[in-house]
Amino acid sequence: MNLIEQLNWRYATKRMNGTKIPQEKIDRILEAIRLAPTSFGLQAFKVIDITDSALREKIFNEACQQPQIKESSNILVFAANKKVTAEMVDNYMNLIAVTREIPVDALSEFSAAFDSIVAGSEEQNLAWTARQAYIAFGVGLVAAAEEEVDATPMEGFDPAALDKILGLGEQNLASVTILALGYRDELADYLASARKVRKSARDLFVKL
Repeated sequence: MNLIEQLNWRYATKRMNGTKIPQEKIDRILEAIRLAPTSFGLQAFKVIDITDSALREKIFNEACQQPQIKESSNILVFAANKKVTAEMVDNYMNLIAVTREIPVDALSEFSAAFDSIVAGSEEQNLAWTARQAYIAFGVGLVAAAEEEVDATPMEGFDPAALDKILGLGEQNLASVTILALGYRDELADYLASARKVRKSARDLFVKL
């Protein structure tokens, strides 16, 4: 199937059957997330891939009582950096220099573009980094559809509880969204055979 067919096939799966996703499919989804665009290319977030059943049970009981937490194969927690630090920027400049085989001094002007971000408050930084995490999150949804893996975007959780369970605060991270990956339970999921509801192109797009 082509991409449009795959996007018509996918939906926010409500119930999953517990079948494990082949690792090569997970690896391709994660690689697509890694390659997603972000502002300046900084990638100021982490993606935590959780398969451990005991940890998922704890997340279900304390942070997110949605069945996909336990029924999926993997849950990906997208956690954004709360504060953009000078160290993060320096590490990024060094990565660029090594990857492109250029002197790090040649990046001084680019590095200076981060000064206002580093000087910003934690609230300002998190608002920005969370949006970058969501870009990668969207790419992950599309990549899952390409792999014929069901994916459920999830925001209905207690971020403070989830951050505590995963120790994110100590890592300068805050959870912003969850992507549950698995396979639909067509008998238990009332949406499995429902038609996709979207605005028409005429109603959605504006040409000027």
